[in-house]
Amino acid sequence: MSHADLQRRAEAAFISAFGAAPKACVQAPGRVNLIGEHTDYNDGFVLPCAIDRGTVIALRRRTDRRVRVVALDYAGARDEFDLTQPLSREGEVHWSHYVRGMAQQLLSLDPSLPGLDMLITGDVPQGAGLSSSASLEVAVGAAFRAAGAIPTLDPTQLALLAQRAENEFVGCQCGIMDQLVSARGEAGSALLIDCRSLSTKTVTLPEGAAVLIAHSMVRRGLVDSHYNERREACAAATRYLGVNALRDVTLDQLATSGLDALTHRRARHVVTENYRTLRAAEVLERGDLAAVASLMAASHASMRDDFEITVPAVDQLVELITDTLAGEGGCRMTGGGFGGCVVALMPKGRVAAVEAAISRHYRSPEGLASKVFVCQPSAGAGALISPLDFGANT
Repeated sequence: MSHADLQRRAEAAFISAFGAAPKACVQAPGRVNLIGEHTDYNDGFVLPCAIDRGTVIALRRRTDRRVRVVALDYAGARDEFDLTQPLSREGEVHWSHYVRGMAQQLLSLDPSLPGLDMLITGDVPQGAGLSSSASLEVAVGAAFRAAGAIPTLDPTQLALLAQRAENEFVGCQCGIMDQLVSARGEAGSALLIDCRSLSTKTVTLPEGAAVLIAHSMVRRGLVDSHYNERREACAAATRYLGVNALRDVTLDQLATSGLDALTHRRARHVVTENYRTLRAAEVLERGDLAAVASLMAASHASMRDDFEITVPAVDQLVELITDTLAGEGGCRMTGGGFGGCVVALMPKGRVAAVEAAISRHYRSPEGLASKVFVCQPSAGAGALISPLDFGANT
C-alpha cells in the first residue's frame, strides 16, 4: 500500500473516530537490514535501508494535555492518557506501550508537551523483523514534532528518543539501528551506520538491483525471545575482554581470549559481522552483486552457527532463494532472529524466478505460504502534508 493510500485511509478513519479532519499526517518507514545483525548494540556497523512500508499517523493538536489514540489496524482499539500524570505500562507488551513510551521520552525534553488526537495505521508486517515497533515510535515522535511540539527535534535525536522508549518503557534492549534508519533513511539507498558515533554514509544500490523480502511466516517477538539473552552474552564478553564494546575486538584477540566456547561463538559472530558489513558497503557501491552474495551467505551461516538465532524454516528459505539465484544475488535472515523474514538482493530480472521457487517449494511449519514483496529503499520519517494550521481542537 502506498503512502498516499495509507494517508487517505488514516484521514478517513480519523474523521470517523474524532469527528473532524486531521491537521496533518506523518509517516515513518520500517526497515530491512541488508547485513550487520546484532552489531548495533555492540557499537558496530550496520547496513539497512528504509522500505516503502511504514506507519502513518493522522493527527490534530488539542488544547488540553490529553492524548487520545486509535489504532486502526487493531480493530480501532483506543488508548487515552494524561500527559500531566506519570505514564506506565501494564501487562504484556501492547501497541499502546510504544506510544506511551515515546510520549514519556518527549516529556523529558518538554514537560509542557501538548495533547494530541492520533489515528495510527500502517503496513509493516508485525513480528517479521522489519521494525514495525521502531516505525511506530518514530512516527509518534514525528507526529508531536509536526504538531509544533519540539519543532527543532532533528532525525538523530528523534531516533535516540525512540530507542530509549523501547529500552526503558517497553523493555526490549534494542540497539539504535532500527530507529535511526527509520528517521534518516534516504530514497534509493542503504545507510551504512556507525553505531558508536551515529555517523551515516549513503550507499547507493546498483541500478537494476531489487530488494526482495520473504516472510517465513514464523512469528517472532523480540521482548519474548532470546534477544536479550544474546545481548547479555555480548556484554559478558566485553567485560571479560576489558573493552568498551565488541567492536574493539579483533579476531586474533578473540582467538587467544580464553572465553568459554559459547560466549566465544557469540562474540565471534559480532566481530566477523562488522568486517562483513564494512566490506559489503564497499562492494555494493561498485555494483558487485556476486561479492555481496558471498558476504550475505557468510553472514547467515554466522547467525545460524555462532549466534544461533535462525530457525529451520528460515534456513530452508535462505537455501531455496540462494540456490535459485545461483550466484547472481545474495540472501540471508534479517532482523533479531527466531523467525521473521529473509532479505535477498538480486537483479530485477531474477525476481520472478525467485518468487516462483518460493511459491512452489516453501511452506512454514504450519503449512503457510511465504509472503513475498519487493521493496523500494525509501526516505525516512516526515510529514505527508504541510501542517498549515495547528489551531487547537478539543
